[in-house]
Order: sequence, then C-alpha cells, then structure tokens
Amino acid sequence: MSIQTTAGGMPVIILKEGTRESKGKEAQKNNITAAKLVAEVVKTSLGPRGMDKMLVDSLGDVTITNDGATILKEIDVQHPAGKMMVEVSKSVDNEVGDGTTSSVVLAGALIEKAEDLINKDVHPSVIVDGYSAASEHALKMLQKIAVKVDTSDKELLIKIARTSMDSKLVSEDSPTLSEVVVNATRQIAEKIEGKDGLRVDLDNIKVEKKAGGAIRDTQLVRGIVLDKEVVHSGMPRKIEQAKIALINSALEIEKTEMSAEIRINDPQQMHMFLEEENRMLMSMVDKLKAAGANVVLCQKGIDDIAQHYLSKSGMLAVRRIKESDMFKLAKATGSRIISNLDDLSSKDLGAANLVEERKVETDKWVFIEGCKNPKAVTILVRGGSQRVVDEADRSIHDALMVTKDVLEKPLIVAGGGAPEAYIANEIRQWSSGLEGRAQLAVQKFADALDTIPLTLAENAGMDPIDTMTELRSKQSKGSKWTGINVRSTVVADMFKQNILEPLAVKEQIIKSATEAATMILRIDDVIASSKSRAPPGPPGGMGGMGGMGGMGGMGGMGGMGGMDME
Repeated sequence: MSIQTTAGGMPVIILKEGTRESKGKEAQKNNITAAKLVAEVVKTSLGPRGMDKMLVDSLGDVTITNDGATILKEIDVQHPAGKMMVEVSKSVDNEVGDGTTSSVVLAGALIEKAEDLINKDVHPSVIVDGYSAASEHALKMLQKIAVKVDTSDKELLIKIARTSMDSKLVSEDSPTLSEVVVNATRQIAEKIEGKDGLRVDLDNIKVEKKAGGAIRDTQLVRGIVLDKEVVHSGMPRKIEQAKIALINSALEIEKTEMSAEIRINDPQQMHMFLEEENRMLMSMVDKLKAAGANVVLCQKGIDDIAQHYLSKSGMLAVRRIKESDMFKLAKATGSRIISNLDDLSSKDLGAANLVEERKVETDKWVFIEGCKNPKAVTILVRGGSQRVVDEADRSIHDALMVTKDVLEKPLIVAGGGAPEAYIANEIRQWSSGLEGRAQLAVQKFADALDTIPLTLAENAGMDPIDTMTELRSKQSKGSKWTGINVRSTVVADMFKQNILEPLAVKEQIIKSATEAATMILRIDDVIASSKSRAPPGPPGGMGGMGGMGGMGGMGGMGGMGGMDME
C-alpha cells in the first residue's frame, strides 16, 4: 500500500492495498536487469556456431531450437520488461522472419550500454534522444551501402536462403533445402502492376511435416499434399491427367431446417422413400461425371451411398478437407470451388498430371501434383525424428521469409556482422560533430552495434578482442564488407563468401531494438497491483466449512474470506 503524507502530516492512501510500487533508480535498475537477462538467454545461440536450447514445457513437450523468437515464446517470460523483449522478437519474426536473435541481442546491448550512462547521472531522456538520432543515421547508412539485386537471379536467392539456414540445425542440408525454398517462393510470387518488386503471400506455400527419412528427403510438390486418405476402398488409388472438381457442399441428403415428420404406413412407401434418396445421391454423382471430373475433393462429408456410386464411376474422392486447403487447391489446380452441383461445368474443373494416394510413414496422404503453373505449392518436410522435423520447419519458415523479403524489396547487404561493424564505425565518426551529452549516447549506440560481430566471434570460440581489432582495422582501410566468417573462424570479405542478407531484415532489427530499448529506458516508476488472493466462491459458504473443520482460527478467516467475496 502506498501511503503519502501531506504537508500537514495527514496520511493519504492513493493506491489500493497490496499494490507494490518501485520508483526512480530502483525501478530502472530492475527493468534494465530483466531486459539484459532475456538478451543473455538467446545470446549464445547467435550465428552458425551458436548453441541450441532445449525447452521443456509444463506438459513435458520438448522443443530443441536456436530460433530466437521460438526460444522466447516457449520460456514464458514473466517480468514485464522481459516481456517487452519477447515482443521485439515476435514483431521481427512476423515482419521479416529472420534476425530475431540479433534484434534481442542488440536491444539488450543498447540497454546495457545505457546503464553505464545512467550510473554516471546522464538523464534517460538524453540517452533516448541520442539513440533515436543514431538509429536514424544507421538506417541511412544501411540504405547507402545496400546492393540492388535482380530478383530473377536464382543462384543469388539460393545464397540468401542458405545464409538464413546456415545458423540453424539444418545447416548441413542447407544446399538442398534452400533450393526447395527458392523454387517454392518464386513459383507463387506475383508481379505487381507498375512496381518493380513482386508480391509474395506465404500462405500459398503449405508446409507439411512428417518424421521419417532424412532432411534431404524434403521435397517441393508442384501442387498440394492433403493429409487425408481416399474415402472408399473401391476407388482407384492413382489417377493420371486428373480433372478435379472442388466442392464445398456435402454430397449427402440435406436434413430439413425444421424438425419434419414423415408418416409411412406402407412398406412400399418406405421403399420408395429410400429409392428417392438413392436417386438423389446418384444424380449428384452423375452431374460430376457429366462435367468430366475424375477426382472429387469435398470440403464436407460424402454419404456412404454416394461413395459407392463414385467408386463405381472410377472416381477418386477425398472428404472433409480444410477450408484453407480448398483455397490452395483452387490456386494450384486452377479449378473453381463449387457450392451448387447444378452449376458445375467442365470449365470449373482444375487439372493435375497426377493425383495419387501414397503412404507416408504410417499415414496415407493424397498427393495432387504436376499442376501446370501452380500459384500454391507444398513443401513436404522430412527428418530423422519429430524434433528434427519441427526445427527444420522453423528454419524453412525463416528462409521463406528471407526470400520473400528480397523478392519484395530487392536490396541486400552482407552478413557476418559486417554491416553492423561498418555502421558502428561511421556513427563514431559522425558523433564527433555532435555536442553535449547526446554524443555519449550516440557512441554507446555504436558500441552496442559492435556486440553483434563480438557475440558471433565469442560463439565461434574466437578471441573477441583480437577479432574486433582486426575487423576494425580492415574496415577502416575501406573494405566495408569485412565480417566474421564463423565457419572458418577468420575475418574476411563476407560478400565474396556469399553470406548475404536482405536489407529489410537489418533495418527491422535496428528499428525494433532501438524502440524497445528506448521504451524500457523511459520507465521510472513501476506500479504493480496485487493479484486477488482467492478465486471467488459462494458468498460466505466456504467460510462456514472452514469453521466446521474444527480449526477455530482458520474457520474465522474462512468466514471473513466469504464476506469479502460478496
């Protein structure tokens, strides 16, 4: 409870009972420490030599990953300032997909460097202003050094996807995976009228994962894979040159809206009634046949009798397909989704070279592949165990996002901490022209940027001081793409080593990290209200039971609790 006294010495209670408040230096210190600790958690997983984390949730499910966003999402951070760091990684993940670890490491570094200044009595507002100015300058420098690329250059896109995967568990298989990723992304990319960038909607790439085989068995299916099986045992398991009908109504007799009653007083009538049902179902199948369909994919159910007629007609049918998959099927095969069978014509059918039911491990899945120019495709991810497949899926997500970033904004920079080191150098020189304490904050911003190459070096087991000295001396001689090749632990030109990253990712890292750091630094007062002690129960009831238990004191308290709740 926070009690303030007025000038006359009267106590004034402002906040509710049980509320905790920490002010000024104490609140800042608390928040800064929490933010730094969250950054520490992911720091060791940065870069190709970064380590993985094993996360076990409350149910005992295990996740093994080094994807910053996944780590922070799974560990369920409780501290409010820590949660803000988690939000940074989430926003970077949603926006550009890669660079989640870097953004949290950078935000942590910015906060840590600011702490030195706060301890020297530099006001947080001054630091915030310095950081904002420095980040704007950094973004300008990035724009200046970025290299424009040709989006039709497949080899280059593969290099960019590989860079994203090289820091992951799947780095050994990155050559095969990056080719799959680039082929998938280019297949679904659409041109925008009057603009040079492309539009890429990753919802059109369906990622199905199945443990078994090895990561290099991952394949791109030019069409859609459905995790369903063919509905009837009498149907063909494979149809070539498929004509596909997509139906989102049920192939069943619809029940009436209101509860209707049919009175039958003669066995003959019953027979006619059933015959009529059969005839209706048969006419549905006839309509499909007349349109020329030999594959029927239905979003809802298919009646047993309809299944029988479909299999007699030699059609392959799948039922209860997810709505999202129906849209993808329409994009992949070029067919129209039909609600009313009366409207079905041969123009509405889609085409695929092959529709086949295959056994994937223990499950039967239907593959619709060989579509002409599919605007929706499937990546089937395989791997030695479920954990490996999950991590491969996360890596593929990052690589897809990175390829999308480049296709939409065709500018790239080198990786390996090169742009960060270069910008840090530039900002230091620029800061000498500034006046007052803002200069200190700008220099600290440059130091924070240096933590990215520094952490890469540390994670690779290189000597941090020697490495940074060598990096700076080479950079100052004018080779701006000098970075740290973590694989061979040398300082080298990263552009020649084909370590390339989209400009969009680097920009997002700097923006998000700066915003999070400045937000945390501006907080000088934390007011936390208490959580309610007991869940609301029946008024007074529980209290009575407490009394009956024979523990006089407890019973009394129970009674009070009951009264409280009313």
